[in-house]
Amino acid sequence: MMRMVRRWTSIAVVYCGFCSCSGIGWSQAKPLVAEEGTLDKFINPDSQDLGTKMEAMQQTLYEQGQGITVLEFLNLYGNRIRMERVQYPSSDAQLIPGYIFTAANLEGSKKLPAVVLVHGGFHDRLDWHFFAFIDALVSGGYVVVFPEYRGSRGYGENHYKNDYGVTDVADVLSAADYVSTRPYVDPSRVGIVGHSRGGMVTLLAIERAPKKFKAAVDIAGLTDFLAYMAYKPDYRRAEVAKEDHFKGKLPSENLPAYIDISPLNNVDAIQSPLLVLATTGDKIVPLSLHSGRLVDALKARGKVFDYHVYDNAPGGHVFIFGDSEETRDCFRRTVAWLNKYVK
Repeated sequence: MMRMVRRWTSIAVVYCGFCSCSGIGWSQAKPLVAEEGTLDKFINPDSQDLGTKMEAMQQTLYEQGQGITVLEFLNLYGNRIRMERVQYPSSDAQLIPGYIFTAANLEGSKKLPAVVLVHGGFHDRLDWHFFAFIDALVSGGYVVVFPEYRGSRGYGENHYKNDYGVTDVADVLSAADYVSTRPYVDPSRVGIVGHSRGGMVTLLAIERAPKKFKAAVDIAGLTDFLAYMAYKPDYRRAEVAKEDHFKGKLPSENLPAYIDISPLNNVDAIQSPLLVLATTGDKIVPLSLHSGRLVDALKARGKVFDYHVYDNAPGGHVFIFGDSEETRDCFRRTVAWLNKYVK
């Protein structure tokens, strides 16, 4: 019989703040703790405004979709992987939803290495595309934490609010801290893996907290946010610019904010051994603009890294979600890299 374990964890600890170890990008950051008396705002469910009604309906559908995802995972993998829904504390005293995956036959006294698995997308979240990757990591002997950082959909309208390179990175670093407190996790052996925007967050995480992760894997990651803003359509550029960090301004009006969150500009800070995986034919994060330039920068600075570029992997940018030899090879390389430096 399927069993869903839900543990909503509330820890009465207020972190003293998220520290940028790289020293960049935080002059424009929001205060970590809101002023006393600041109130949350929510959608009015009784509003007669059509736009408000549509937004409320959309958020409800997103939340229902996440419930279906949980049931689908448990149906497919519940006999051998334990899935736990959590809400962990962020650096600014919020609660961030996420999931922890462990082997079903977890030994109580054994300390295991952990991996932070970071999803990408503008408002993406855990869905069935990640199931095989989670299975590969858990089967490889890792505890997996999957943070649903701010900007992920399925957790209400306030959590849906995006902030590229700011709250997503802070929430992922907090996820690493949180999973390290679990009694079955060895806090000295934590790695991080991310795809697309998740690759960007992974790179920013190892730049801002250089000693936190024993190893990292960037898969088709977005490395130059200025390049991204240059080739995206106007509607997406405008939507990104509305985020708090950019103050409603495009790069021509607020260039420092975009430089701050481009991982390519702070490769010097990287200390974690880094594996870069990408493919030619990527039509979302082109190899020549992103992963290719990252590899050149890593070489020039003598960093500990390796890379592999697939030749037109099926699916292009989303090749890690396919049922192909390239996908399986990506999983093998990822686990082997983590085994070398984390396990």
